Amino acid sequence: MNSDEELQKLHDEFSENTLTNFYLPFSIAPNFLINNNRYSIPMVIEESSVIAAASKSAKLWAELGGFKAKVISKVKTGQIHLIYLGEKQVITSYFNDIKSYLIKSTENITANMKKRGGGIIDVKLSDKTSDMDGYYQINISFNTIDAMGANFINSCLEQISKSFIEKTKKYKIEKNEINIIMSILSNYVPDCLVKAEVSCKVEELNIKENHHNFCEKFIQAVKIAELDISRAVTHNKGIMNGIDAVAIATGNDFRAIEAGIHAYASKNGKYTGLTKAKIENGVFNFSITIPLALGTIGGITNLHPLVKLALEMLDNPNSDELMQITASVGLAQNYGALRSLITSGIQKGHMKMHLINILNSLEATEKEKKLAIEYFKNKTVNNSNVQNYLIKLRKSDEV
Repeated sequence: MNSDEELQKLHDEFSENTLTNFYLPFSIAPNFLINNNRYSIPMVIEESSVIAAASKSAKLWAELGGFKAKVISKVKTGQIHLIYLGEKQVITSYFNDIKSYLIKSTENITANMKKRGGGIIDVKLSDKTSDMDGYYQINISFNTIDAMGANFINSCLEQISKSFIEKTKKYKIEKNEINIIMSILSNYVPDCLVKAEVSCKVEELNIKENHHNFCEKFIQAVKIAELDISRAVTHNKGIMNGIDAVAIATGNDFRAIEAGIHAYASKNGKYTGLTKAKIENGVFNFSITIPLALGTIGGITNLHPLVKLALEMLDNPNSDELMQITASVGLAQNYGALRSLITSGIQKGHMKMHLINILNSLEATEKEKKLAIEYFKNKTVNNSNVQNYLIKLRKSDEV
C-alpha cells in the first residue's frame, strides 16, 4: 500500500461508511500577540471574512499590548442518573459508606491520568427528587490535564455505575431497587473557564479607529448584546466563528464546545452576550470569560496530519495554552465584527471578501477576476452588480 492509500485509509477509519473526504480551507490568522508570545493561528473555516477580521483585530491589538489570557479553572464533570424510590436516608448512608470504594474501583482506568496529575477530584450524591420521583444523581468531577477527556470520563462513569450496584446486598438494598438510567459526561463545564482580555487608553483606541467616540459606541454595542436575545445570539455566533475554526483545526469537538458555551451564556436565566466592555479611569477594557474543554492529546490529535501540523504551528501547546489562544481568537473575532457594525457596516467588508466566491459562481476567468477585483475596490459588491459588470466586460474588448 502506498503512502496516499495509507493516508486515505486512516481518514476513512475516522468515521463509518466513508465515501470521500470533505474539504474545508485551512487558513492562518497572523499577528496575534498573546501573553507576550507571537502566534500565527491555524483556523479551519469556509468564510473568508472570519480570517480577515481576526487577523486585522490581532494586528491592531498587538500594537496596543496584545491579548492577556489566563485559565481560571479546569474541572470537568460527569453524571450518573438513577432512580431510587426508597428512603433518602438509606441511599445517602449507602453512598457515604461506599464513596471511597467507588473511586478505588476506577484505578485501572485512572492510573495513567493520575501519573500526569489528573484523575477524579470528587464524587457527590445529589437529591433531585423534588424534580422527579426517586431521581438522584451521582456527580463526579475530573481533571483530565491535556486531554479533552470524553472517553476517559465516560469509562470512569460506567465503572462507577457498576460498582454502585455491587455492594447493595450488604446494606439490605435489593439490586433492582436502584435503577441506573444512564451514565454520561456533561458538556456543560462552567468550572473549566478561561478569560481573555485587551485594554488600552480610550484616546489611543479612538485615534487608532479614527473615530472620536469609538470606545463609547463599542461599549453600547456590547451592552445591547447583554440586553437583547436576538442580538445576543448573533453576537455569540460571531465569537464562535473564531473559536470553532481553531477547534476544528486542532482536532477538538466543536459541537461540544458550542453546546457548553451557549449554555453558559444562559447561566443566569437569560441568554446574553459573552463579551464585556467597560471604561475605568480612562482605560478601555474588552474581555471574554468562557468554558472551553479543549485537548491537545488523545482523539485524532495524534492521527490527523493537519491537526498535528496545526498544533506544531502553535508550538505544541498544552491544554491551558490552547484554551488561552482559542479564547483570544474568539475575542478578536468579536472585536472585528463589532468594529464593522458600528462604523462601516458589516456588509462592506464581508461582501468584498465574498467577491471571489461570486466570481467563481459566475465562472469568471482569471483575467476577469483580476479586473473585477480592481473595479469593485470602491463600489458596492452584490450578486447583481457583479453579474452586470461581467456581462458588460465580456461585451467589451478588455477580455
